[in-house]
Amino acid sequence: MIQIQQLSKKYKDAERFSLSDVDLAIAEGEIFGLLGPNGAGKTTLISILCSLLKPTSGAFQINGLDYQNHKRALQQIIGIVPQEYALYPSLTAMENLSYFGSMYGLKGDSLKNDITQHLETLGLIDFAHKKIKAFSGGMKRRVNLIAAILHRPKVLFLDEPTVGVDVQSKTVIMDFLKKLNDEGTTIVYTSHHLNEAEQFCKRVGIIDHGKLITIGTPTKLIAENKDAEHLEDVFLSLTGKALRDYA
Repeated sequence: MIQIQQLSKKYKDAERFSLSDVDLAIAEGEIFGLLGPNGAGKTTLISILCSLLKPTSGAFQINGLDYQNHKRALQQIIGIVPQEYALYPSLTAMENLSYFGSMYGLKGDSLKNDITQHLETLGLIDFAHKKIKAFSGGMKRRVNLIAAILHRPKVLFLDEPTVGVDVQSKTVIMDFLKKLNDEGTTIVYTSHHLNEAEQFCKRVGIIDHGKLITIGTPTKLIAENKDAEHLEDVFLSLTGKALRDYA
């Protein structure tokens, strides 16, 4: 589903590459976790795959479509759940979702029924006509997720989809994502919640300083690293314990 060849990115006036010669293949229907410390290159890579940034060099294809010749078609088959809330606070949940659905050409009873169904599934139907600014963080995360999948994307990109949410919201979100995957959606997921990634992802790649340093199933990576009992142990072994603060 996703083919990445020698992808690199260097921002203007930056001292080093944020991505450096990344090669990666993600299969159709896979849940792939992209893990790394702050500033490792995760969001840069996802932003390039979503055609929000241009790479400095290299290429990629999603479902056989490349960003240079098929950017519009590519954008129609992907969904993006950003780390920050991408919602209008003064609009209701229904108004937000109706607007985002219309951006994909969806309309009428079909769109309204899909929104209602998703709100019901994610426990938000009683708040459909409440303004987003009154929602808790977990509720906003769930509306954010619905906005990204109304057009039934083939690939869903998730950047920290459960950051800052309560346990109940996290459980509902993860169950919903598993259902989407069971229905055929390929998922690319980033998170600092390594226990969550260990349970959720079929494969993970650990990125640091713009380079993919290892790829494999969580079970395989744990088995290959001496003294590792969990994916977090593998992560710290490969990336170290030094703080990664940046501004």
